[in-house]
Formats: sequence, structure tokens, C-alpha cells
Amino acid sequence: MKIKTALTIAGSDCSGGAGIQADLKTMTMNGVYAMSVLTALTAQNTTGVRNIMEVPPAFLKDQMDAVFEDIRPDAVKIGMVASGMLIDAIAERLVHYRAENVVVDPVMVATSGSKLMESGALAVLKEKLMPLATVVTPNIPEAEILADRKIENEEDMVAAAKRIGEAYHCAVLCKGGHSINDANDLLYFDGKHQWFYGNRIDNPNTHGTGCTLSSAIASNLAKGYSLAEAVERAKEYISEALSAQLDLGQGSGPMLHNFDLSSRFAGEKISV
Repeated sequence: MKIKTALTIAGSDCSGGAGIQADLKTMTMNGVYAMSVLTALTAQNTTGVRNIMEVPPAFLKDQMDAVFEDIRPDAVKIGMVASGMLIDAIAERLVHYRAENVVVDPVMVATSGSKLMESGALAVLKEKLMPLATVVTPNIPEAEILADRKIENEEDMVAAAKRIGEAYHCAVLCKGGHSINDANDLLYFDGKHQWFYGNRIDNPNTHGTGCTLSSAIASNLAKGYSLAEAVERAKEYISEALSAQLDLGQGSGPMLHNFDLSSRFAGEKISV
């Protein structure tokens, strides 16, 4: 049996709602074989991040070598990378293996508000990693940092995405929300922009939404969908995952990634 493959390079979330764990669930539900390279271990839950322990850059490279030399990924999603040395290591290996369909989610702050990137790492992200991206998926605060301008309305989103795309020669998916609009995302690609409209779902449990969206996009790129199609399918997936209204944890809880899991092995025990 042949199946498309996708690799996530990100931090671990022991509570399962974001990071590597969310990525693996999302990729599996979007029909690809999921693999992972850990950048860090985190002690976190729905209320916040308590501690971060990074992997050494050499070990990160070993993980990437092990994956690429055996099961080459059809797409790569990059999430939380806290330090410049790790970003540099990832970029070097991506260039070495000529990785395709690279989705960069520039994770800087967790949903809970915890800082996830060292200040010096941003410069390395811009210089080394973003030029390798097929698409970058910043939210509004991240896009403001990358574009070095305020975003207060949809026109600002277009201008910021254009500035980022032209600076780093990549497509940009500027994610809405954050009081700008309901759930409308903007894709800037090849000098043009396209809106993807959505309705805000009344669900306070949004832990891991950025990880999930970028992983779904990578999965669809791996399967051969165009970038616009991949974004549209990813938005549909995340909307349904949020609509399932999973309610776990005391803070901003996770989504139900496996909302459409219909395997006979997934059901609960039936009492007789």
C-alpha cells in the first residue's frame, strides 16, 4: 500500500492539544502517514506553559536525517522552534534534502499567552527559514511582527501579507480573527491575494488551532492539492473540529481532532 507522507518539526505538548501531538492527529485524519521531529519538550496544559526543554541542534539534525534517509516526506510542517541555533539546523537540513511543500507556522506565543520563541531567534527565522517556505501561516500578531506594521483591518492584512511575501519570496496565509474579522483568512501568492471566508465558531477551546491548520495544509499539499485547495480543505477541517465542541481542561482546551473517526476500533464498549 502506498500513502503520501508528511513530517512535522515542532515542540511536544504533553496535554495533547497543540504541537507535535496535534500535528500527528491532524495529519492522520487528513489521510497521510505522519512523522515527527521534536524541537523541544514542553510541560504545558490548557492553562499555560510551565517549562521548555530544547533538544540539542545535533540531535535535531539526527532526527531529520533518520526521517529523510528512510521515508522521505512529501510535505514538511514547521511549528514551534524556540532558538536560533535550532532554526539554523532545520534550514540547513531542509536545503540539504531539497525538501518540498514546506509550511512554516511562525509560532511565537502560545494560545495561553506564553512566549515560545527567544528574541534572537526571529532574525534567524527571517533569514534562514522563511525563504525556504512554500507558505507561511502567521496569525495577526505574528504577521505584525514579520511585516513590521500594525494590522487593524482587512486592507492592512493585504498590505502585511504582500510585504512578507515579497520580502521572503513565499506565499503567505494571514489568519484572521484577533478582532479583525470573523474567521476570514487571506492568502497572498504570486502577486495576487485570495480571501477564504469563514464564520466564527462559538467555542472558547482554541488550543492548538494554528498547529492544526498548518498541519492540515501540509497534508493536503503532500496529497497533490494546489495551495488554494489545501488552504480551503484545511479551513473546512478545522471548522468541523471546532464545531465538535470538545470541552477538556480548565483553560483554553483542545479541539476534537478525531471528530470523524468512524473505525470499528474507535467505538466505546457496549454494555450487554
